[in-house]
Amino acid sequence: MRMGTVALALSVSLAFAAAARAADQNLIDAARREGQVTWYTTLLAAQLSDPMAAAFEKKYGIKVVVVSLPNDVVLRITTEADAGLHIVDVFDGPDTVAALKPRGLVLKWQPDIAAGFPADIADPDGYWTASNLFVQTLGYNTDLVPKGAAPKTSADLLDPRWKGKMAFTVGRTMSGGPGLVGAVLLSMGEAKGMDYLRALARQNITTVSAGARRLLDQVIEGEFPIALQIFNYHAVISAAKGAPVAWAPSSPSTVSASVVSVAQKAPHPNAGKLLADFLVSEEGQALFRVADYVPANPKVPPKDPSLRPGPTTFEAVSMSPDTIHASMPRWGEVFDALFK
Repeated sequence: MRMGTVALALSVSLAFAAAARAADQNLIDAARREGQVTWYTTLLAAQLSDPMAAAFEKKYGIKVVVVSLPNDVVLRITTEADAGLHIVDVFDGPDTVAALKPRGLVLKWQPDIAAGFPADIADPDGYWTASNLFVQTLGYNTDLVPKGAAPKTSADLLDPRWKGKMAFTVGRTMSGGPGLVGAVLLSMGEAKGMDYLRALARQNITTVSAGARRLLDQVIEGEFPIALQIFNYHAVISAAKGAPVAWAPSSPSTVSASVVSVAQKAPHPNAGKLLADFLVSEEGQALFRVADYVPANPKVPPKDPSLRPGPTTFEAVSMSPDTIHASMPRWGEVFDALFK
């Protein structure tokens, strides 16, 4: 699926908002009676989850218990459920819902505002709404790659000048080599995509076990001229601090989302719904923007509008959590066979 649907959402009408406000007051009243909400989050505490919780508490007078779990939301929730414990009310992350939904641990519910969002950022089945976008492009060291010379297309990555000068991570995520494999296969088709990946494998791309942020740091340090599948906003943050790094909207760039959902057996279901609503509202999304994330709400642009795909920026392949969860095992197998 092309990111054009997300770009079109920039002009989507939210005329239903007035009607939603009446329902919202009922939710607010019910949430305040519960008085507390527990949030399992992958977001960085100091950068975003703590300020978000503080803003929510100030607005609604409801205490937020923030549990920071950068990589272990699914494990924590399933372990607690197996023990008969239901503690979490609302949770987020890029790979949470698809793993938890088959266990019956995700409530089928979305904020009213999600009715105006396209399928790229609001689950058509009603289980999740995107809170922020992860746009995976290439990043490069500006001291090692001349201005304007960074690869911009799939064909550019095959240029002999880049042989042995690129790297990506082995992680089974969209920010790893398997994510690039998925983007190629979805955008080019199976036969052409596999032919291209075989040619790309001959470029001797270095594989590393570090995460995408660490890989970009290695590019900044001069270990590699180019990294594939990095988060483009990371390059912007580092460049603003003076690092010799930039990103390029290479094709195929990919977009995945961190999504927010309410737990099926949430002890504070109304407070959980209200917090989920706040996270994707324009007010909550403004905090994502301040923290340098790429907001998912079409009405809230990132600080640097060029970071988000669209008709005036660049194209990208958009993938839902369900697509990633279902396809990643196969993409990982292809990656291992060709690149490891």
